[in-house]
Amino acid sequence: MGTLIETDIVIVGAGPVGLFAVFELGLYDLECHLIDILDRPGGQCAELYPEKPIYDIPAWPRISGNELTEKLMEQIQPFSPKFHFNRMVTGLTRLEDGRFEVSTDDDEVFRAKVVVIAAGGGSFQPKRPPIPGIEAFEDKSVFYSVRRMEAFRDQDVVIVGGGDSALDWTLNLQPVASSITLVHRRPEFRAADDSVNKMLALREQGAINFEIGQISQLHGEDGQLRAATIKQTDGELEIACSRMLPFFGLTMKLGPIADWGLNLHENLIKVDTEKFETSEAGIFAIGDINWYPGKVKLILCGFHEAALMAQAARKIVNPDKRVVFQYTTSSTSLQKKLGVK
Repeated sequence: MGTLIETDIVIVGAGPVGLFAVFELGLYDLECHLIDILDRPGGQCAELYPEKPIYDIPAWPRISGNELTEKLMEQIQPFSPKFHFNRMVTGLTRLEDGRFEVSTDDDEVFRAKVVVIAAGGGSFQPKRPPIPGIEAFEDKSVFYSVRRMEAFRDQDVVIVGGGDSALDWTLNLQPVASSITLVHRRPEFRAADDSVNKMLALREQGAINFEIGQISQLHGEDGQLRAATIKQTDGELEIACSRMLPFFGLTMKLGPIADWGLNLHENLIKVDTEKFETSEAGIFAIGDINWYPGKVKLILCGFHEAALMAQAARKIVNPDKRVVFQYTTSSTSLQKKLGVK
Protein backbone atom coordinates (compact mmCIF):
# COMPACT_ATOMS: atom_id res chain seq x y z
CA MET A 1 0.00 0.00 0.00
CA GLY A 2 1.19 3.51 -0.83
CA THR A 3 0.53 6.68 1.17
CA LEU A 4 -2.45 6.22 3.52
CA ILE A 5 -4.63 9.26 4.26
CA GLU A 6 -7.56 9.14 6.67
CA THR A 7 -10.27 11.80 6.51
CA ASP A 8 -14.00 12.35 6.97
CA ILE A 9 -14.90 13.02 3.34
CA VAL A 10 -13.27 12.35 -0.03
CA ILE A 11 -14.54 14.59 -2.83
CA VAL A 12 -13.77 13.44 -6.36
CA GLY A 13 -13.63 16.62 -8.44
CA ALA A 14 -12.52 20.15 -7.56
CA GLY A 15 -14.83 22.13 -9.83
CA PRO A 16 -17.22 24.80 -8.51
CA VAL A 17 -19.69 22.28 -7.07
CA GLY A 18 -16.96 20.23 -5.38
CA LEU A 19 -15.48 23.42 -3.90
CA PHE A 20 -18.83 24.61 -2.54
CA ALA A 21 -19.37 21.17 -1.01
CA VAL A 22 -16.27 21.85 1.13
CA PHE A 23 -18.02 24.94 2.53
CA GLU A 24 -21.25 23.13 3.37
CA LEU A 25 -19.40 20.19 4.94
CA GLY A 26 -17.01 22.52 6.76
CA LEU A 27 -19.90 24.10 8.63
CA TYR A 28 -20.27 20.71 10.33
CA ASP A 29 -16.53 20.46 11.09
CA LEU A 30 -16.01 17.73 8.50
CA GLU A 31 -12.52 17.38 7.00
CA CYS A 32 -12.36 17.12 3.21
CA HIS A 33 -9.72 15.87 0.78
CA LEU A 34 -10.32 16.64 -2.89
CA ILE A 35 -8.93 14.64 -5.82
CA ASP A 36 -8.88 16.06 -9.36
CA ILE A 37 -7.36 14.98 -12.65
CA LEU A 38 -6.53 18.61 -13.52
CA ASP A 39 -3.56 20.53 -12.13
CA ARG A 40 -5.61 23.21 -10.34
CA PRO A 41 -9.10 23.83 -8.92
CA GLY A 42 -11.99 25.02 -11.03
CA GLY A 43 -12.91 22.01 -13.16
CA GLN A 44 -14.38 22.84 -16.56
CA CYS A 45 -14.54 26.54 -15.60
CA ALA A 46 -10.76 26.61 -15.30
CA GLU A 47 -10.00 24.27 -18.17
CA LEU A 48 -12.43 25.37 -20.88
CA TYR A 49 -13.50 28.96 -20.21
CA PRO A 50 -11.38 30.57 -17.48
CA GLU A 51 -11.84 34.08 -18.90
CA LYS A 52 -15.28 33.60 -20.45
CA PRO A 53 -18.10 35.42 -18.62
CA ILE A 54 -20.75 33.42 -16.74
CA TYR A 55 -24.06 35.24 -16.28
CA ASP A 56 -26.25 32.94 -14.16
CA ILE A 57 -24.44 32.80 -10.81
CA PRO A 58 -26.75 34.38 -8.21
CA ALA A 59 -25.71 37.93 -7.15
CA TRP A 60 -23.00 38.03 -9.84
CA PRO A 61 -24.35 39.68 -13.01
CA ARG A 62 -21.07 38.71 -14.70
CA ILE A 63 -18.19 36.58 -13.44
CA SER A 64 -15.50 34.60 -15.25
CA GLY A 65 -14.64 30.96 -14.59
CA ASN A 66 -11.36 32.02 -12.99
CA GLU A 67 -13.03 34.62 -10.78
CA LEU A 68 -15.69 32.17 -9.63
CA THR A 69 -13.00 29.65 -8.72
CA GLU A 70 -11.03 32.31 -6.82
CA LYS A 71 -14.13 33.38 -4.84
CA LEU A 72 -14.97 29.79 -3.94
CA MET A 73 -11.39 29.14 -2.84
CA GLU A 74 -11.55 32.25 -0.66
CA GLN A 75 -14.86 31.10 0.80
CA ILE A 76 -13.57 27.65 1.84
CA GLN A 77 -10.18 28.84 3.10
CA PRO A 78 -11.30 28.71 6.79
CA PHE A 79 -11.84 24.95 6.49
CA SER A 80 -8.34 24.14 5.17
CA PRO A 81 -9.29 21.51 2.58
CA LYS A 82 -6.51 19.31 1.22
CA PHE A 83 -6.10 19.13 -2.57
CA HIS A 84 -4.56 16.31 -4.61
CA PHE A 85 -4.19 17.45 -8.23
CA ASN A 86 -3.03 15.56 -11.31
CA ARG A 87 -4.59 12.40 -9.90
CA MET A 88 -7.13 9.95 -11.26
CA VAL A 89 -9.19 7.80 -8.92
CA THR A 90 -8.50 4.21 -9.92
CA GLY A 91 -10.40 2.20 -7.33
CA LEU A 92 -13.05 2.28 -4.63
CA THR A 93 -13.91 -0.46 -2.15
CA ARG A 94 -15.92 -0.65 1.06
CA LEU A 95 -14.11 -1.87 4.15
CA GLU A 96 -15.60 -4.17 6.80
CA ASP A 97 -16.00 -1.22 9.19
CA GLY A 98 -18.23 0.58 6.64
CA ARG A 99 -15.66 3.12 5.50
CA PHE A 100 -14.52 3.50 1.92
CA GLU A 101 -11.04 3.06 0.56
CA VAL A 102 -10.30 5.28 -2.46
CA SER A 103 -7.08 4.71 -4.42
CA THR A 104 -5.41 6.93 -7.03
CA ASP A 105 -2.88 6.48 -9.81
CA ASP A 106 -0.33 8.30 -7.60
CA ASP A 107 -0.15 5.37 -5.18
CA GLU A 108 -2.35 7.05 -2.56
CA VAL A 109 -5.09 5.43 -0.52
CA PHE A 110 -7.79 7.49 1.19
CA ARG A 111 -10.04 6.11 3.92
CA ALA A 112 -13.27 7.99 4.58
CA LYS A 113 -16.81 7.44 5.79
CA VAL A 114 -18.28 9.35 2.85
CA VAL A 115 -17.35 9.73 -0.82
CA VAL A 116 -18.76 12.62 -2.83
CA ILE A 117 -18.51 12.42 -6.64
CA ALA A 118 -18.46 15.95 -8.06
CA ALA A 119 -16.59 15.12 -11.25
CA GLY A 120 -18.65 17.12 -13.72
CA GLY A 121 -19.23 14.86 -16.72
CA GLY A 122 -16.29 12.68 -15.76
CA SER A 123 -12.87 12.95 -17.36
CA PHE A 124 -13.21 15.15 -20.42
CA GLN A 125 -10.95 15.41 -23.44
CA PRO A 126 -11.27 17.64 -26.50
CA LYS A 127 -11.99 15.90 -29.77
CA ARG A 128 -8.96 16.07 -32.04
CA PRO A 129 -9.79 17.16 -35.61
CA PRO A 130 -8.74 14.79 -38.43
CA ILE A 131 -5.81 16.91 -39.61
CA PRO A 132 -2.60 15.03 -40.47
CA GLY A 133 0.29 15.78 -38.11
CA ILE A 134 -1.69 18.02 -35.75
CA GLU A 135 -0.17 16.29 -32.72
CA ALA A 136 3.21 17.93 -33.38
CA PHE A 137 1.67 21.39 -32.90
CA GLU A 138 -0.49 20.70 -29.85
CA ASP A 139 0.24 22.75 -26.72
CA LYS A 140 2.73 24.83 -28.72
CA SER A 141 0.64 26.62 -31.31
CA VAL A 142 -2.53 24.49 -31.47
CA PHE A 143 -4.71 24.70 -28.36
CA TYR A 144 -8.08 23.24 -27.44
CA SER A 145 -8.95 25.88 -24.84
CA VAL A 146 -7.99 29.43 -23.94
CA ARG A 147 -6.40 29.64 -20.51
CA ARG A 148 -4.85 33.09 -20.98
CA MET A 149 -6.05 35.53 -23.59
CA GLU A 150 -2.64 37.23 -23.49
CA ALA A 151 -1.12 34.16 -25.12
CA PHE A 152 -3.01 35.15 -28.29
CA ARG A 153 -2.15 38.83 -28.30
CA ASP A 154 -0.73 40.03 -31.65
CA GLN A 155 -1.04 36.50 -33.10
CA ASP A 156 -2.66 35.44 -36.38
CA VAL A 157 -5.34 33.12 -35.01
CA VAL A 158 -7.39 30.52 -36.88
CA ILE A 159 -10.50 29.33 -35.02
CA VAL A 160 -12.18 26.19 -36.32
CA GLY A 161 -15.77 25.23 -35.54
CA GLY A 162 -19.36 26.40 -35.63
CA GLY A 163 -20.57 26.07 -32.04
CA ASP A 164 -20.73 28.47 -29.09
CA SER A 165 -17.07 28.05 -28.12
CA ALA A 166 -15.82 28.89 -31.63
CA LEU A 167 -18.06 31.95 -31.92
CA ASP A 168 -17.42 33.15 -28.37
CA TRP A 169 -13.65 33.08 -28.78
CA THR A 170 -13.87 34.68 -32.21
CA LEU A 171 -15.58 37.63 -30.52
CA ASN A 172 -13.46 37.68 -27.36
CA LEU A 173 -10.07 37.38 -29.09
CA GLN A 174 -10.82 39.81 -31.91
CA PRO A 175 -9.65 42.89 -29.94
CA VAL A 176 -6.49 41.04 -28.82
CA ALA A 177 -5.24 39.12 -31.85
CA SER A 178 -3.47 40.56 -34.86
CA SER A 179 -5.97 38.75 -37.09
CA ILE A 180 -8.81 36.27 -36.65
CA THR A 181 -9.97 33.77 -39.26
CA LEU A 182 -13.00 31.67 -38.43
CA VAL A 183 -13.26 28.43 -40.43
CA HIS A 184 -16.43 26.34 -40.55
CA ARG A 185 -17.49 23.71 -43.01
CA ARG A 186 -20.81 25.39 -43.77
CA PRO A 187 -22.43 28.84 -43.47
CA GLU A 188 -24.89 27.68 -40.77
CA PHE A 189 -23.86 27.65 -37.08
CA ARG A 190 -24.87 25.84 -33.90
CA ALA A 191 -24.22 28.89 -31.75
CA ALA A 192 -26.40 31.58 -30.18
CA ASP A 193 -27.98 33.88 -32.76
CA ASP A 194 -26.59 36.96 -31.03
CA SER A 195 -23.03 35.63 -31.31
CA VAL A 196 -23.49 34.74 -34.96
CA ASN A 197 -24.87 38.21 -35.74
CA LYS A 198 -21.96 39.90 -33.97
CA MET A 199 -19.47 37.74 -35.87
CA LEU A 200 -21.10 38.57 -39.20
CA ALA A 201 -21.03 42.28 -38.33
CA LEU A 202 -17.29 42.06 -37.61
CA ARG A 203 -16.77 40.34 -40.94
CA GLU A 204 -18.68 43.10 -42.73
CA GLN A 205 -16.41 45.64 -41.03
CA GLY A 206 -13.32 43.74 -42.17
CA ALA A 207 -12.34 43.10 -38.53
CA ILE A 208 -12.28 39.29 -38.97
CA ASN A 209 -12.23 36.78 -41.81
CA PHE A 210 -14.68 33.92 -42.28
CA GLU A 211 -13.94 31.00 -44.59
CA ILE A 212 -16.22 28.09 -45.46
CA GLY A 213 -14.28 24.86 -45.69
CA GLN A 214 -12.16 22.47 -43.66
CA ILE A 215 -8.54 22.60 -42.50
CA SER A 216 -6.72 19.92 -44.49
CA GLN A 217 -3.07 20.64 -43.76
CA LEU A 218 -0.86 22.50 -41.29
CA HIS A 219 2.50 24.08 -42.15
CA GLY A 220 5.28 24.91 -39.71
CA GLU A 221 8.39 23.70 -37.95
CA ASP A 222 9.19 22.51 -34.41
CA GLY A 223 5.59 22.80 -33.27
CA GLN A 224 5.18 26.41 -34.43
CA LEU A 225 2.44 27.04 -36.99
CA ARG A 226 3.23 29.14 -40.03
CA ALA A 227 0.16 28.56 -42.20
CA ALA A 228 -2.89 26.35 -42.69
CA THR A 229 -4.52 25.00 -45.85
CA ILE A 230 -8.31 25.23 -46.11
CA LYS A 231 -10.04 22.80 -48.45
CA GLN A 232 -13.00 24.50 -50.13
CA THR A 233 -15.51 23.43 -52.75
CA ASP A 234 -13.66 25.32 -55.49
CA GLY A 235 -10.10 24.50 -54.47
CA GLU A 236 -7.67 25.20 -51.67
CA LEU A 237 -6.73 28.35 -49.78
CA GLU A 238 -3.56 28.80 -47.72
CA ILE A 239 -3.65 31.36 -44.92
CA ALA A 240 -0.90 32.54 -42.60
CA CYS A 241 -1.43 31.72 -38.92
CA SER A 242 0.59 31.40 -35.74
CA ARG A 243 -2.14 29.97 -33.47
CA MET A 244 -5.05 27.61 -34.03
CA LEU A 245 -8.04 26.85 -31.82
CA PRO A 246 -10.09 23.83 -32.99
CA PHE A 247 -13.46 23.46 -31.23
CA PHE A 248 -14.84 20.07 -32.23
CA GLY A 249 -16.54 19.32 -28.92
CA LEU A 250 -15.55 17.16 -25.97
CA THR A 251 -15.47 13.47 -25.30
CA MET A 252 -16.79 12.87 -21.78
CA LYS A 253 -15.93 9.61 -20.03
CA LEU A 254 -16.78 8.37 -16.57
CA GLY A 255 -13.55 6.39 -16.52
CA PRO A 256 -13.12 4.09 -13.50
CA ILE A 257 -16.30 5.53 -11.91
CA ALA A 258 -18.30 3.45 -14.39
CA ASP A 259 -16.96 0.30 -12.72
CA TRP A 260 -18.01 1.16 -9.17
CA GLY A 261 -21.33 -0.69 -9.32
CA LEU A 262 -23.47 2.47 -9.14
CA ASN A 263 -26.80 2.67 -10.94
CA LEU A 264 -26.26 4.68 -14.12
CA HIS A 265 -28.65 6.53 -16.40
CA GLU A 266 -27.25 7.26 -19.87
CA ASN A 267 -23.69 7.33 -18.48
CA LEU A 268 -24.67 9.57 -15.55
CA ILE A 269 -25.04 8.55 -11.90
CA LYS A 270 -28.62 8.17 -10.72
CA VAL A 271 -29.35 9.78 -7.33
CA ASP A 272 -32.31 10.55 -5.09
CA THR A 273 -33.47 14.15 -4.62
CA GLU A 274 -33.53 14.10 -0.83
CA LYS A 275 -29.83 13.53 -0.18
CA PHE A 276 -28.34 13.12 -3.69
CA GLU A 277 -27.11 9.72 -2.59
CA THR A 278 -26.31 7.06 -5.18
CA SER A 279 -27.45 3.44 -5.13
CA GLU A 280 -24.54 2.81 -2.75
CA ALA A 281 -25.12 4.17 0.78
CA GLY A 282 -22.47 6.71 1.73
CA ILE A 283 -21.58 7.62 -1.87
CA PHE A 284 -23.12 10.86 -3.12
CA ALA A 285 -23.06 12.46 -6.58
CA ILE A 286 -23.58 16.18 -7.11
CA GLY A 287 -23.28 18.49 -10.11
CA ASP A 288 -23.31 17.58 -13.79
CA ILE A 289 -22.35 13.96 -13.19
CA ASN A 290 -25.65 13.04 -11.54
CA TRP A 291 -29.13 12.42 -12.92
CA TYR A 292 -32.65 12.56 -11.48
CA PRO A 293 -36.03 13.45 -13.00
CA GLY A 294 -36.02 17.16 -13.83
CA LYS A 295 -32.23 17.50 -13.61
CA VAL A 296 -30.89 20.81 -14.95
CA LYS A 297 -27.14 21.10 -15.58
CA LEU A 298 -26.42 24.47 -13.98
CA ILE A 299 -23.73 25.37 -11.45
CA LEU A 300 -26.34 26.88 -9.13
CA CYS A 301 -28.27 23.57 -9.12
CA GLY A 302 -25.06 21.82 -8.07
CA PHE A 303 -24.72 24.26 -5.17
CA HIS A 304 -28.22 23.29 -3.98
CA GLU A 305 -27.35 19.60 -4.27
CA ALA A 306 -24.18 20.14 -2.22
CA ALA A 307 -26.17 21.73 0.61
CA LEU A 308 -28.59 18.81 0.91
CA MET A 309 -25.81 16.26 0.52
CA ALA A 310 -23.96 17.82 3.48
CA GLN A 311 -27.00 17.36 5.72
CA ALA A 312 -26.95 13.62 5.06
CA ALA A 313 -23.17 13.21 5.06
CA ARG A 314 -22.68 14.71 8.54
CA LYS A 315 -25.14 12.12 9.95
CA ILE A 316 -23.01 9.32 8.49
CA VAL A 317 -19.71 10.73 9.79
CA ASN A 318 -21.05 11.67 13.25
CA PRO A 319 -24.24 9.62 13.75
CA ASP A 320 -24.43 10.30 17.50
CA LYS A 321 -23.76 14.03 17.34
CA ARG A 322 -26.85 16.19 17.70
CA VAL A 323 -26.71 19.17 15.38
CA VAL A 324 -29.14 22.07 15.41
CA PHE A 325 -29.57 23.75 12.05
CA GLN A 326 -28.18 27.29 12.13
CA TYR A 327 -27.93 30.22 9.74
CA THR A 328 -24.55 31.80 9.01
CA THR A 329 -26.17 35.25 9.27
CA SER A 330 -27.09 34.79 12.94
CA SER A 331 -25.02 31.93 14.39
CA THR A 332 -21.98 33.15 16.33
CA SER A 333 -20.51 29.64 16.34
CA LEU A 334 -20.68 29.39 12.55
CA GLN A 335 -19.30 32.90 12.17
CA LYS A 336 -16.40 31.94 14.42
CA LYS A 337 -15.61 29.00 12.11
CA LEU A 338 -15.69 31.37 9.16
CA GLY A 339 -13.41 33.86 10.89
CA VAL A 340 -16.07 36.58 10.85
CA LYS A 341 -15.54 39.27 13.45
